[in-house]
Amino acid sequence: MKVIAICNQKGGVTKTSSTVNLGVGLALRGKKVLVVDGDPQGDLTTSLGWADNDSLPVTLATLMERIIQDEPIEPSEGILHNAEGVDLVPSNMELSGMEVALVGAMSREFVLRSYLETVKSAYDIVLIDCMPSLGMLTINALAAANSVIVPVQAQSQCWGI
Repeated sequence: MKVIAICNQKGGVTKTSSTVNLGVGLALRGKKVLVVDGDPQGDLTTSLGWADNDSLPVTLATLMERIIQDEPIEPSEGILHNAEGVDLVPSNMELSGMEVALVGAMSREFVLRSYLETVKSAYDIVLIDCMPSLGMLTINALAAANSVIVPVQAQSQCWGI
């Protein structure tokens, strides 16, 4: 299973759009794709069709908390299935509290990696949409990843000519 983190400390550089489009494109090519919404704003979750993400019973925060507490997780638990063939681990504002919970956790950098180990046999590719910061959630995504994509905003420079 290949795990790709899509991150940049800057907001508004198309991390979420890149995650959605890359995920759907890979699914259309026959790959089994899981996308992970690693941003408490939950824009990836909303983009894939779950606008009321606060009512979801299981989110990334729930799953990471279970890993920290060493509680069992069913491999398909909390994973939502999208019409385009992309599976989703959703997120909402509860994930903000996970940033604090990770500070005191054992092996705190590897909680997300431990969760992904439980689903690795079901997917070819996992894409993690990161939040625009370099906090513990992003560090977890980077520690879980085999590769990183850093989208940047194309800008032109005005040299005063």
